[in-house]
Amino acid sequence: MNTSKHYAIVTETFPPEINGVALTVRNLARGLARRGHRVSLVRPRQDHETLRPYGQRADLRDEPGLQDTLVRGLALPRYPGLKFGLPAAGTLRQQWRVDRPAALYVATEGPLGLSAVSTALQLGIPVATGLHTRFDEYMRDYGLGALAGLAFAWMRWFHNRAGATLVPTAELRDALAQRGFRRPVHLARAVDPVRFSPRWRDRALRANWGLTDTDLAVIYVGRLAAEKNLGLAIRAFRALQQRRPDARFIWIGDGPQRTALERANPDFLFCGLQQGEALPRHIASGDLFLFPSRSETFGNVTLEAMASGVPTVAFNYGAAREHLRSGLHGACVDDDTGFIDAAIALATDDATRQHQSQAASAAMQRLHPDQVAAAFDALLGGLSAPTAREEEVSCNRYPVK
Repeated sequence: MNTSKHYAIVTETFPPEINGVALTVRNLARGLARRGHRVSLVRPRQDHETLRPYGQRADLRDEPGLQDTLVRGLALPRYPGLKFGLPAAGTLRQQWRVDRPAALYVATEGPLGLSAVSTALQLGIPVATGLHTRFDEYMRDYGLGALAGLAFAWMRWFHNRAGATLVPTAELRDALAQRGFRRPVHLARAVDPVRFSPRWRDRALRANWGLTDTDLAVIYVGRLAAEKNLGLAIRAFRALQQRRPDARFIWIGDGPQRTALERANPDFLFCGLQQGEALPRHIASGDLFLFPSRSETFGNVTLEAMASGVPTVAFNYGAAREHLRSGLHGACVDDDTGFIDAAIALATDDATRQHQSQAASAAMQRLHPDQVAAAFDALLGGLSAPTAREEEVSCNRYPVK
């Protein structure tokens, strides 16, 4: 075990909020704490949280080794329940001068993250950032494609100020390096093979869904929003339903499109957000996972479905390209037609799905969170603060246009 250090993490989102970034950041923070380090979080205060003096750090209940500082934030448009943090340079400077972290990890690119990077660089604290969300891709999904270039330029400028930018796949690392990111570093994602496992498959839950052991439960897990390309999943299900009339589409998650989806598809079952043990039970009780998103930076739920023994159909990028082997764990596809064809093929071949279920679960056993925590620890511990000249170059080489 390495000598205990103090690491700081700045993030716009953290559990009990349910999204991929929040859960990933929590796992990274937990991993550092379990390796004997002290971790201090900085994040916006959510509406449901008890007030305490602004900027005051406190131990995080039920998370040994973690403390958090709640700062001011504003509601994030189109994402109910989430906030982006407002700049908090004064609070951060005061805290870090008294209790200096060995390194800082900034998980989100908002005003709070920007103030954290700037403050750390002023104090000579090594900084790593994480690229968790492709905001430039989201612009297109929300009809703002003309702003995609500006969003990418902002992301590049923001991350180039850091000593490293952590990304979840080798593919994304190489793509960003070709487009002017100076220090992209691949840090693998993990899945807990105890929490997500075929052992959570629940016959009683399936009965509540109106399904027997031999009926087909097609599942979607994630946010119900425009950027998830949900119309394709519906088309694929309707196509396979012609061949498997015993199939039912189970939706696990919530979001702004839920009401419209329910109204248009009264035969679908919407289970809402699932947390704790309920989430792995819902996933493992499915037979086929359709993941139509084209805008994920990674897609943690792909690993969770595979670990749960659920064959998956997804596009050939992110987590699927990194870990899902077509014909062995489900199907990686390149276009909409391939997505629909793969869904039909798997829905109508019970023997293949059973084989792929076992293979997918076995493949995820090697992606243990302890390995990721060790790599994250080593990366933060190896960072050095940039010199004034390096900071000037990183800020001016690719200005926001």
